[in-house]
Amino acid sequence: GILGVPPLTLFGTSLGSGRGIYPLIWVIALLAAVAVTNLLDSRPGRAIRSLKSGSTMAEAMGVSTYRYKLIAFVLSAALSGVAGATKAIVFQLASLTDVQWQMSGEVVLMTLLGGMGTVFGPVVGAFTIISLEHYLADRGQWVTVITGAIFVVCVLAFRRGIVGELAAWWAKRRG
Repeated sequence: GILGVPPLTLFGTSLGSGRGIYPLIWVIALLAAVAVTNLLDSRPGRAIRSLKSGSTMAEAMGVSTYRYKLIAFVLSAALSGVAGATKAIVFQLASLTDVQWQMSGEVVLMTLLGGMGTVFGPVVGAFTIISLEHYLADRGQWVTVITGAIFVVCVLAFRRGIVGELAAWWAKRRG
């Protein structure tokens, strides 16, 4: 990994790794969420979402599947890079644990638990998983078993994830 990442300096003021950097992190996260939401509501966003139903159907609708898959991949990589850089600035190190296969599985778990196809679902899933890991840390290796059991229950009970189920409940209640 990379040790000793220097603290962020903004307009000549060092934000350090303490609480002074968190407002900036919130702004970065909010800008990313707004950008993704606006992208999904635009014409290219609809083209990218059409790929979800299958490349053949998207091509039949006139969508250049290669182009939009490439755009989705590049945007995903860019957002992942921003997240990684932000994490490195906060913790002042970039560890190799973030590139192990378990981290990919944890990110997929967070997305499925929060709700695929939603902007804030992965945020809710991440908050849930990290909170579980934090509060169950004294259980040792049982954290993985407990998290897995909760995941299985959520997948069986909440097919659309937490945010997806809440959105469906709200839509049903309103209409």
